[in-house]
Amino acid sequence: MRIQYKKKQANLNLYLGLIWFTNGIVQTGFNENAGWYNYFWFLFSGFYLITYFYQKKEQYLTIENGIIKQNWPFGKKMNLNEINRIRHFGGEYTLKSEIKKMKINITLIEKESLSELRIELKKLNVEWL
Repeated sequence: MRIQYKKKQANLNLYLGLIWFTNGIVQTGFNENAGWYNYFWFLFSGFYLITYFYQKKEQYLTIENGIIKQNWPFGKKMNLNEINRIRHFGGEYTLKSEIKKMKINITLIEKESLSELRIELKKLNVEWL
């Protein structure tokens, strides 16, 4: 099961990438004395565009084979059967086991995917705080 980003969140990265790219063209193309620092706009643009395509491809979370995994570089993963407690506070779920802790920002999740996530988490026999 894939838990998707909100379309608004993913599209924000696309728009910012296009804005930075346009700004880079303006700064380097129309400026006679363009310095090396003007090319950083293209780096900013590349970062946002790569983030957009990564979010569209990978989504926010994946729940498969009893494992919940955050799909971003250096994202955490936990076995569902190791989770002892789930805390819902301030727009996020905090999943806790004896040795691990994972925070899930629910404001980034699409409505339909959020209801699927809640259903999956409710299936676990854990303490809710």
